[in-house]
Amino acid sequence: MRYFIELSYSGTAYHGWQIQDNTFATIQQTINEMLSRLLNEPVFITGCGRTDTGVHAKQYYAHFDTTNINLIEEEKRWLFKFNNALPVDIAIYKIIEVKENANARFDAISRTYQYYINNKKNPFLINRSYFLFFDLDVNEMNNASKILFDYTDFSSFAKTNTQNYTNNCKIYKAEWRVDNHQLIFTISADRFLRNMVRAVVGTLLSVGRGKLTIEDFKKVIETKSRSAAGLSVPADGLYLTEVVYPANYFI
Repeated sequence: MRYFIELSYSGTAYHGWQIQDNTFATIQQTINEMLSRLLNEPVFITGCGRTDTGVHAKQYYAHFDTTNINLIEEEKRWLFKFNNALPVDIAIYKIIEVKENANARFDAISRTYQYYINNKKNPFLINRSYFLFFDLDVNEMNNASKILFDYTDFSSFAKTNTQNYTNNCKIYKAEWRVDNHQLIFTISADRFLRNMVRAVVGTLLSVGRGKLTIEDFKKVIETKSRSAAGLSVPADGLYLTEVVYPANYFI
């Protein structure tokens, strides 16, 4: 049977979601080992996307197959066992029954990320937010964010030398808001390129600091060159916050 799990994690101690040859410290590897041990069979979990080293997820979905058929009937017991076996920085909230061909990665229709910037030094936000003490023109950053809706090719914000079949994305939302000493950027799209959000944020910060105009921001996108965009902001301020699937997708 195939199941989805809904989970969240702090990415600080991990080299991203995806299994890698040179490290065991990935979210996927950690969950694979836990599920295989508790379900007493080899289990390989597939995630809804790939988060980079240090990036966090407030909502994340993944699917796996198992011969165990009582996970839903005894969900409370299995959730306790799963979470008790996982490190404290990974938590599973739900086990969801799905159709046998359901796919956590390819069936998602949108994803939302948020980036947190803290303008007041706070020891409790270490590895959770980007500390930036510069004054920023948030209104101008929001004006620049609206430009993103006019484009679909975001090669300028994509990590180079990847195997993307296309750099096209449809952005549904992009906005900044101020919450006390925090500045939060929210962006939603049908898909994201590797390192895209951090590069978009870094370039918008250049607008906020007066280093780029709105017209400059347009030109950055139109050049379709990563070298034209700003530096990528640190990973620790980035969170995957929502993953959406079609209506009535879950059984």
